[in-house]
Amino acid sequence: MLRFAVMPAPRRDRPHPDAPRVDAPRVDAPRADDSRDGDSATGDVPQTRLALGFALMLGAMVLLPIMDGVAKHLQARYPVGQVVWARYTFHLLAMLPFVLARFGARALWPRRLGVQLLRGTLLLAATFLFFSAIRTMPLADALALFFVSPLVVTLLATVVLGEPVGWRRSLAVGIGFLGVLAIVRPGSAVVGPAALLALGAGTMHGLYMLVTRKLAGSAPPLVTLAYTAVVGALATSALVGVWWVAPSPGDLAAMVLLGVLAAAGHFLIIKAFDHAPAAWLAPVGYAEIVMTTIVGYLGFGDFPAVWTWVGIAIVVGSGLYISLYERRLYRAYRPGAPVARR
Repeated sequence: MLRFAVMPAPRRDRPHPDAPRVDAPRVDAPRADDSRDGDSATGDVPQTRLALGFALMLGAMVLLPIMDGVAKHLQARYPVGQVVWARYTFHLLAMLPFVLARFGARALWPRRLGVQLLRGTLLLAATFLFFSAIRTMPLADALALFFVSPLVVTLLATVVLGEPVGWRRSLAVGIGFLGVLAIVRPGSAVVGPAALLALGAGTMHGLYMLVTRKLAGSAPPLVTLAYTAVVGALATSALVGVWWVAPSPGDLAAMVLLGVLAAAGHFLIIKAFDHAPAAWLAPVGYAEIVMTTIVGYLGFGDFPAVWTWVGIAIVVGSGLYISLYERRLYRAYRPGAPVARR
């Protein structure tokens, strides 16, 4: 699943319907140091740091599709609820020692508990829906539908965040949803419950990103990620007895691997934003579809149809346009604005 997206920046003064506000960071993360410039200042970031940020993000886009492949593999023998439980529980166990060592136990109590719980619940819902979709749907097809997430963010930014979007990005959203129609091809075999689950997962993830923007600056990124893992682990642990099927030693190892891959992938995303501006990294996130296609083909013999690739190109193109247009506007209206990092 796509794990991040460049968020529309909030606006204070509005000289242009698409102009970003300049008083808050973008992307679903706390602010970076003010010493770092924003999207307009990649020239001030050493090329070695940009390259390292690119490599870290690309590494995450390799690990996370493998995680989805492991989840699909496990669902041949275990209920989706148990697989989601493994993803969050072993994710939490893998990262908790690092969080405690760096921030201490006191940092784990959130300052905005209600919003943190909502954020964690939305991501849990997105994960549950996506894993349910890939149980019967090819990985690449499901991810292509999940890519509606950044479009949902743009579409709802006005309602949730009070941010005017402007006609250009509104048009990009409309074109992006035409890409969704190309993928599902109404009347074809693609349309079904699994496709709706994948679209629901993308919608939940879009809402998750909007809520995350409201949490920007409230906690370090690694701590916020830990909150999310805690919510998922506790919620699924309360119900896992209903779904439980005793795993074999090999499958238990695969469940542990599932959580470790989730933790490692998200950690690489966090570190990528430590080294490169968010909008510069955003296009790298779409490399996930390439690795997902490889995993789907090698692991399950699935390869997207021609119309699926057409839809992927339209959806990805729309998302990239929104990201790059936002970057250009942000450069024009606040050259020195700090960039948020996850």
